[in-house]
Parts: sequence; structure tokens; C-alpha cells
Amino acid sequence: MPPSEAPPTEGLLGSAAPPVEQQTVIPLAPPPQQTEGLLSPAESAEPVWNPEDTLTPEVWRAVGFSPPTGIAVPMLRQGAPGEAPWPDRMRTLLRTPMAERPAYERTQREQKPESAVKRNVPRVLDLTLRIGELLLASGEAAEDVEAAMLGIAHAYGLDHCEPQVTFTLIGISYQPSLVEPPVTADRVVRRRTSDYTRLAAVYRLVADITAERLTVNDAYRRLAAIRRNRHPYPTWLLALATGLLAGAATFLVGGKLDAKAWLVFANAFVAAILGDRLASLIARRGLPEFYQFVLAAMPAAVSGIVLSLNHLGLRGSVVITGGLFALLPGRALVAAVQDGLTGFYITAAARLLEVLYLVAGIVIGVMLVLYAGSKLDPNLNPSESLIGISHPPVQLVAAMVLTLAFAMLLQTDRRILALVTLNSGIGWSTYGVLAYNAQISPIVATGIAAGLVGLFGQLTARYQATSALPYVTAALGPLMPGSAIYLGMLAFTQNNPVGGVVQVGRAAALALALAVGVNLGGEIARLFMKMPSALPGGQVTGGTRGAGADGERLAPYLLVPRRAAKRTRGF
Repeated sequence: MPPSEAPPTEGLLGSAAPPVEQQTVIPLAPPPQQTEGLLSPAESAEPVWNPEDTLTPEVWRAVGFSPPTGIAVPMLRQGAPGEAPWPDRMRTLLRTPMAERPAYERTQREQKPESAVKRNVPRVLDLTLRIGELLLASGEAAEDVEAAMLGIAHAYGLDHCEPQVTFTLIGISYQPSLVEPPVTADRVVRRRTSDYTRLAAVYRLVADITAERLTVNDAYRRLAAIRRNRHPYPTWLLALATGLLAGAATFLVGGKLDAKAWLVFANAFVAAILGDRLASLIARRGLPEFYQFVLAAMPAAVSGIVLSLNHLGLRGSVVITGGLFALLPGRALVAAVQDGLTGFYITAAARLLEVLYLVAGIVIGVMLVLYAGSKLDPNLNPSESLIGISHPPVQLVAAMVLTLAFAMLLQTDRRILALVTLNSGIGWSTYGVLAYNAQISPIVATGIAAGLVGLFGQLTARYQATSALPYVTAALGPLMPGSAIYLGMLAFTQNNPVGGVVQVGRAAALALALAVGVNLGGEIARLFMKMPSALPGGQVTGGTRGAGADGERLAPYLLVPRRAAKRTRGF
């Protein structure tokens, strides 16, 4: 029997399957006709720009913002390095939350191989920390240190970095991607120096790195050379500068130019040098800086007591006040207030505590001598130490000489000593006109004069592409509240606690006005300085900055908005 005629049977797997229906096969559609050649160029994408925006996408990118319409791919590929001075560019990124920072795509020429970037991560982070340590140890503000660290990391291809700076510890974290663990490194800052020549060299190094002109090896060599450089001034010259600073302060306070004034100058000169040598002696023994200031303040106080015991009319109070001018920590005070105003509250509190300890050491050293000398009934006249504009030419020259000596103590480069001295003359002249001609409060006059000093210092520093500290710190010397501190200590030793508290509060107000004025002057300079950018169609506005590598002028400046300091924009 053929299989087709066999009756259906039940198998082990059940009944037979139903018959399969015949299916119709539909052919595929023909491929589309090629209208262009395979190598024809694609249509170039144009940056998206919302005409309702008041700023172009280029300007949004220049200030570190993402435009409301997003960032077009051609704009991303242009990259950020070299378009603006690195402090402005990196400070803008720091003041922008991480989630809002624009992520730049590098061109093929700028693209670093991923393997090379990963191989250099430990070395780049170590180089970044070493440079940040030098900047922080030199008294640079925490925000500027973070800006330098961020710029170095970006220049070597580590775009996803987050630096963090405190008073004694700096760190940086790099996360290659969202799925990879971050690489974190930190470094402790143990030694602090006042070498503004080295600070300027570090700034030039950071500028070359952020302009992508140095490899990692070349940057390490430059950094090693900077560390090996000797101080520009020998020790004996620094000792003479200390005496010159205290002596110039006696003319600044006394305002007279006679034989007695020169004798007071000589006493202050010798006392300051003796105090400096004593402080250096115990510093080599490893004693903390607090005790160094206690001992350094004593010789000037002893000299003032001795001068007050005679009947020749010598002004012992002026000698003590001049010694205070040589010891007051103006550099740390300015840095503390600047960190507080920019949102680095922990670092600001630590710097301010350092200032309080150093000032307390000065006060203790002077008051110990005053208490012991009060038994001898010295003729200490508080009015002698009040700064009065009795001889403006003499006091102007004294203020500029004081600044020159202060700049030498800070190891400022010889080539800018004249500019620093001139800036000091501008600040002191402003203070004199406001306080004694316009009869404005000395506290307000101090703040305005310090603001001008900070403004001119910031403008000069931007023109020279370096830090503003060498141009500002020494120029503030004549405005320091040395007289108010001395009057407060003298009132306490004469059993006048109310007067002492008033004078100490006045000194604190003057110091705060000084630091805030300097910071405000620098912020005004940054606010109105123009950042390089271009308008659509190649149009440009503003002035130009510097010359390029081939001698041609770089991109012009355009006024653009600027991010506020971090943690000051509310929630």
C-alpha cells in the first residue's frame, strides 16, 4: 500500500500535524539610485544660534557657559586651549558647576592617543600637585591655585579633573569615564616661603603648559630648574632691608625730617636688624614661627623704652611703631580675606588663624617689654605714633622706601621693583588726600586706597601675564595698621582696657578694609577686562592682547559676562 493511502495512525508524539499552506514570496524593493559620488563631501553643519539670545554661541563658550540651544559639533571641535588667558578661562570653569561645564572635543591634530593619556595620568597629576604646592606656599589664593591645576590637567588631556585646595593639603581627582574608577592624588604643603621671583617663574611655566608648548618631560625640567634657582637677594641685603623698612616707617609715622628724626631712624634700623637675626637664630633651632615673632618684636620695644627714658625729646613710641610695620603679616591677611570672599571658607579660616597667631606673638613680645619698662616710668606719648600728614613729601618718600624694602624681603624680581614702588606711591597719595584733605574716615580712605593698589596691580599683572601678588602685597605696607595696634597695646599696659579694646577694634577694621579693598580692586579689573572672542561673520570688537607665536596680534577682546564666585549664587 502506498504511503499516501495508509490510514492515519496515532504516533508517540501525538496526532499528525496539519498540512502546510503554500506561501507567496514577495521580492525586496530595488536599492535607491545613487545620485552623488561616494566621495562627494558631506554638507557642513552650521552652528545653531537662537536669534533671541543676546550673545552668540562663541561668546557663551568663551565664558564657560553652555548656550540655551546646546553646543554644536563644530563648536565643540574648536576646543578651548589658547583662546583666553588661562587664569580667566580656568577660573570661569571653576565657578561653573561640573554638570554645566562644556565638554570640548579635540581635533584630530590635538587628540591624544588614549593609551598615551592613561600612561601619563600619574605623572601629570604629580606635576600638577607640585606646581600647585609652589603656588600655595607662595601665598597665592586658593582659587588661583585650583585654576592653575585645572589648566595643567586640561592641557595634557585630562579634561574630567576636579582640584581641591585647602590650607595644608591639595588634591586632584581624575575620572576617565563614568564606568572607570577615579584616580586621586594629594600632597601636603609643609613649608611656606615668600619668594615672588619663583612665583613669577611658576606662572610663566603654567602659561607655557596651558598654551600646549611643553611636554610633560619639559615641564618637569622647567620645574626642577625653578626649584634650584637661588634667591635674588643675599641674606645680608635682606637684613639691611628689614632695618630700612623699620626706619622708613619712623619717618612715615613721625613726619619730621630733623636730627632727632635721623637718630630715631638709626635706633629703629638697628633694632629691626637685631630682631631679624634673633628670629633667624631660633628658627634654625626649629622653634615655631609664633616664638620667632615674639622674640623679633622685643628689640624695637626695648629701644623705644630706652629712648623714652632720656629727656632729649626722642620719640620712643615711633621706634616701636616702626618695628611693628616690619613684622605685620600683610601677605597672609590679604590671602585670607581673598579666600573668604571667593568661597574657600576653610582655607580662609586657617589663614586668618595664622594671622591671629602671628599678631598675637608680636603683641606678646612688645607687651612683655612694655610691662617691664613701665616700672621705670618711661615717657611714652601715644600721640607720637599717630600718622599725620604733617610733611607730605617726606612721608610720600618714606612710604615708597618702605615699599621698596618690603618688596626686597618678599624676593620680588628686580625688574619690577620700580613698578611696585610707584603703585605704593599712588596708594599712599590717595589715602592722604582722602583722609586729611577730604576729611574722610581713615578706615574708608584705607579701603579706597587699597582698592586702587589692587586695581593697578591687577592691570599690571595681566599685562605682564603673571601673578598680581608681587605688585600688590609690598605696596600695601604703608597702609598697614601698625599705629593702631601699638596704641591698643600701650592702652592695656597703662590700665586702660576700654581704650585698648577700641584701638584693637580700629586696627581690625583697618586690616579688613585693606584686604577687602585689594580684593575689590582685583575683581573690578577682572570684571571689566575684555576676553578674546569674535562675532559672527568675522567681526571683532575691543582691543587686542599680546602677540602670537608668529608675531601677529591675537584675538581681540569682547566684554562678556562672568561667573560669580562659587557658592555665592544661592540655591
